[in-house]
Amino acid sequence: MPRPILPEERIHPAAREKIAAYGADILREVQDAIAANAVVVVGMSQNPFPRKARRLLDAAGIPYKYLGYGSYMSEWRRRLALKMWTGWSTFPMVFVKGTLIGGASELEKLIASGELKR
Repeated sequence: MPRPILPEERIHPAAREKIAAYGADILREVQDAIAANAVVVVGMSQNPFPRKARRLLDAAGIPYKYLGYGSYMSEWRRRLALKMWTGWSTFPMVFVKGTLIGGASELEKLIASGELKR
């Protein structure tokens, strides 16, 4: 499932470093959490869907790590790096054993099917 990404040779060398460094801190934090935890939920305040994902996991008794980054009006530039990295445009971003499974709706389906506990 390749998604369109501008080829590196079509990016001027002066811009490549800036692109590569964009959001490095938030990406490193999320990658570290994914490496250390079986389930990671990345969200933001004021959005009901990260809250829904957390409630689903709590109700199922599944431990998880939650990382919250700002609200609708704050930290959106930092969150943009996560969207660019994953290709997933909304929050939450739910990772299970290092794999992005989607958001709250996808999580709900995996819990209902029993796949998440397996």
